[in-house]
Parts: sequence; C-alpha cells; structure tokens
Amino acid sequence: GYGDQPGFGSQPGYGDQPGYGQPGYGGQPGYGDQPGHPGQPAYSDQPGYPGQPAYAGAGYPGGYYPDPAAPFGYDSLGRPYSDKQKLVAGLLQILLGGFGVGRFYTGHTGIAVAQLAVTLVTCGIGAIWGLVDGILILVNGGTDAQGRPLRES
Repeated sequence: GYGDQPGFGSQPGYGDQPGYGQPGYGGQPGYGDQPGHPGQPAYSDQPGYPGQPAYAGAGYPGGYYPDPAAPFGYDSLGRPYSDKQKLVAGLLQILLGGFGVGRFYTGHTGIAVAQLAVTLVTCGIGAIWGLVDGILILVNGGTDAQGRPLRES
C-alpha cells in the first residue's frame, strides 16, 4: 500500500486499516462492534421512563409526537390545520360580521376592512354580507391568512 513508500515511517498502508468487523487501532472497537449493530439491544429493549417502553413517546399516547410544523394535524389533502377554529370564526362573523370581526380573527384584514366599509356606507344594510359569510364559514369551512384550513375544534 501507500504506507510502504519512503517518508511515511511506520504508518500502516490502506490495506492494514481496520474495516467492518475488524478490531480498531489501540484497542478501540472496530466498526462492527459499535452499538446498534447485530447483538446490540434494540431501542425497545433499552431503559426508558418507569412503566413505559423506551422511545415510545413519553407523555404522548401511543408514541405520537406532534409535528412542530402542524401542531393541530393535517387535513385529508395533507394541508396543516390552522390554529384558528371554524366555529369561532363563523360565530364572530354571524354576530359581528358587519364589522368584519370574523375575518379579522382569521387574518383576512382586507376583506374585514371591506365588510366594515360596506356596512358603514350602506348604513348597516351591508352587514348582510357578514351574516352570509359567517354561515358559509360554518358550512363550508374556510382558511386563515396563510391558506391553512380552519380546524373543527
């Protein structure tokens, strides 16, 4: 190997280095002796919290770890749910829709300001828009300002 060339002293050549399953340098374990290889205990065999299997998600039922990107889960299309609730948005829109409160809640400030302006310009008749909008949110659902569907509860 290259270790046989002059100037390298007593360094081992490439063929002399430890490989998988071979002993390492100076009593160090070889690659095959590392934890997690055959003969080593599996994750479930290692100690965890008392009364619970190891790595089963201590504190979460069934080993479920919440996804930081979608703490409320995903809908059937794979979109993460919003932190806003459909029921709250719909009721706010039905009760105070003339002022755009339900749309302010979901983050749609442009629509909310438009509902407020229409209500003021039409002396309150434009509040019908907010009422209908609230019913549609309750029936069909809706999205927040980031496009995430409103969650059920």
